[in-house]
Amino acid sequence: MSLGKVISVEGPVVDVVFKSEKDIPNLYEAIETECFGGNKLILEVVEHLENKRVRCVALGSTLNLQYNAVANSCGDMIRIPVGEAMFGRIINAIGEPIDRKGKIETQQSAPIRRNISSIRLNPDRALGGEAEILETGIKMIDFLFPLIKGSKTGILGGAALGKSILILETIHNVVEKHEGACVFTGAGERIREGNELYFEFVKQGIIKKVMMAFGQMDEPPGARFEIAMTGVTLAEYLQEQSKDVLFFMDNVYRFVQSGAEISTLLGRVPSESGYQPTLASEVSDFQERIRSREGGSITAIEAVYVPADDLTDPAVVTIFSYLDSILVLSREKVQLGLYPAIDPLVSSSSNLDPAIIGREHFNIAQESLKILTKYEELRRVVMIIGIDELSKADRTLYDRARKLLNFLTQPFYAAEAYTGKKGQYVTLKDSISGCDKIINGRADRMPEESLYLIGEFEQAKF
Repeated sequence: MSLGKVISVEGPVVDVVFKSEKDIPNLYEAIETECFGGNKLILEVVEHLENKRVRCVALGSTLNLQYNAVANSCGDMIRIPVGEAMFGRIINAIGEPIDRKGKIETQQSAPIRRNISSIRLNPDRALGGEAEILETGIKMIDFLFPLIKGSKTGILGGAALGKSILILETIHNVVEKHEGACVFTGAGERIREGNELYFEFVKQGIIKKVMMAFGQMDEPPGARFEIAMTGVTLAEYLQEQSKDVLFFMDNVYRFVQSGAEISTLLGRVPSESGYQPTLASEVSDFQERIRSREGGSITAIEAVYVPADDLTDPAVVTIFSYLDSILVLSREKVQLGLYPAIDPLVSSSSNLDPAIIGREHFNIAQESLKILTKYEELRRVVMIIGIDELSKADRTLYDRARKLLNFLTQPFYAAEAYTGKKGQYVTLKDSISGCDKIINGRADRMPEESLYLIGEFEQAKF
C-alpha cells in the first residue's frame, strides 16, 4: 500500500499525487481516501499525469473531500464480494450492501475488471452447436423473437413504452419456470423503480434466486458506469459454478451516458456525434464479457433507452451491433393499447431460423410476418378510402392481421395492477397453435376484441 495526497477535486474527478514513481498505481486500481466527517470514498485511476500524479474518478460523493487528504493505494482493482450469500442481496458499484440487511457473509471476492482473453469459450456455442431455446411464456417473444440460451437480446424503446415491465415479466416467468440463477443490474435508472422491483421480487417469492447491483441516477457518473462491470462480475461468478445465468440490465444507454459524462469531465474532445471518443471500446469492454464458456452460459436481456425515439442515435447503433435479437417498442402500439408494444416489423432476431426453432414454427412465423407487412400497406389505404373499398381477399387478410396483433397481446403478472387481469404464462406450443389457427381462418367469425389480452387461443369468447 502506497500513500498519496489529494491535490485537486473537480466534481467527481480527483487528482492524487504520490511521493515516487514506484508508488503510482496502475490504471483501474482503487485508491481509498476519507472525506471530512469520516465517510470512506473509493477512487478509480483512469489517467496517469506528469509529476507523479494520477487522475481518478470518484465512485461516491466528493462532498467534504479536503485538499491534502491522505489517499491510500489499495494495490488492486475494485473487488466485490461473490458467492451464494449474494442471492437476495443488493450491492452498489464497489460491492457494499445497500439493502440494510447488514454485512454480506462471504469470504470470496472478484475484481470487477477482467481480461476477457483469459475466458475459455464454450466450443459447442462458438462453433455453432445445437442451440437451446429458452421459453419466456410471452407469446410475441417466443413466437417471433425466440430467446436462445447464451444469446443477447436488446429491448429498445423511448420513455414510458414498457421496457422495465417487459424485463420484470421475463424475470418472473423464466426464473420461476426454469429455476435459473438471475443477476439484475440497475444502471442510471430511477431509485423508485429499483425499490419497486425489489419488493416485487419479494412478493413473487423469487428474491432468493436473484442477485442485484444498483447504481441509480442520483449517484456520480463513476458509480453508474462501473455498476455494469459489477453486475457482469456477479454473472461470471455464477457461470464459473457451471450455472446457466440470466443477466438483466436496465439500462445500457445510461451506462453509455455516464461514460460520456466522465469523458467530458476529464476534458476529452467529444466525437462528431457528441458522444465520448471511446464509445465503441467502452461498450465492447462490457458486451464482450457476456459470453458462453465451458460449463455455463450467460443469457443477457438488456433494456436500451432510445433518445427521442431515434434508432439511428450513435450510442444505440453501437449497442445493438452486439445483440442477437432486437425488440423495438413502438409508441404507436402503446397508443393503441397493444401490450407488449413490440413492433414485429421493425424488430429482428437471428434466432428465427429453421435450424434452431424447427421448420413448422419458422413457416408459421414467416407467414404471420408476411400478413403483418401487407396489413401495414393496407392500413394506410384504409385510412384514406375506408375498409369497404378493399377487395374481398384484402379485407380478409386485413381482419386476420388485426386479430393476430390482438392475439399477440397478453396480460402480464408484472402489470396486474394496471390491467386488472391476472397474468398468464403461454407455452410456445400454444402460441404457435393460436397464430396458425388465425392465419388459416379459424378465427374469421370471431370479433377481434375476443382475442385481446388473453393467453391461449381457446380462451377467446364469441
